[in-house]
Amino acid sequence: MYFATLLTSPTAPSLDPALVDSLRNAWGGGDADWLAVDEAAEFPLETLPSNQWEVWADLQNMGVDLIILPATGRRKKMLLADMDSTMIQQECIDELAEEAGVGEHVKDITARAMNGELDFEGALTERVGLLKGLDESVIGKVLAERITFMPGGKALLATMKANGAYAALVSGGFTAFTAKVAAELGFDENRANTLLVEDGKLNGDVGRPILGREAKVQALKEITTRLGLSHDDVMAVGDGANDLGMLGLAGAGVALHAKPSVAAECDIRINHGDLTALLYIQGYKKSDFAA
Repeated sequence: MYFATLLTSPTAPSLDPALVDSLRNAWGGGDADWLAVDEAAEFPLETLPSNQWEVWADLQNMGVDLIILPATGRRKKMLLADMDSTMIQQECIDELAEEAGVGEHVKDITARAMNGELDFEGALTERVGLLKGLDESVIGKVLAERITFMPGGKALLATMKANGAYAALVSGGFTAFTAKVAAELGFDENRANTLLVEDGKLNGDVGRPILGREAKVQALKEITTRLGLSHDDVMAVGDGANDLGMLGLAGAGVALHAKPSVAAECDIRINHGDLTALLYIQGYKKSDFAA
């Protein structure tokens, strides 16, 4: 048994009941259940449709995301999330670079690294090197003035945690940011790289070992072992090439507004919804949201 979930942008909800019914009938699905009016609906399926991805592509052109997941184990017991461009709307290193006057150069490196064109560790050390001499106080300024949360994050964390899930924030970014974001959103723990500081200024390097793709995979393994969970109990979410390892290992790996090369390797692709989509695909209704 499977569930097909259709959802659209919460800021401009436009999911047509006729579209839901048409697809349900074409696939021989069960009765549709609306999770949020005009925004998200689901219906059960006995088997996976052979034309799933052709339909997915058509729906993308209509501003609708389609996700099909097994009914068994649908509600996850752990959330493992990337931070930059996932739980927040920015890349922290790009924002620091703007303050340092090297914004465009660093943004280009970031984009290529997140698309998998560059070695993550090498790209990170190169970008951090360009921040050498930046006053440590700029971190607080960037947090206060430049960082905004991805819509739906607070509801996602509050609802999953209210239903007993554990939440970990694992970032290739920096602890100075993950500590703040984790505290604001309610993560149980956070892991990231440490910017090194000397005499109140960034010294152009980060602590070792560098937390990259493999470290995110290791975090998933370590935390599930500690909690007595299986990898299938985990919903992971990210957008960059360095997230692919944990997305592939988790029971549900969600590519959220991801780079095309990343989305192409994931079966759960959210391009139109926000972070509340991660609740809908677990079968939560909007009325179930804890915040």
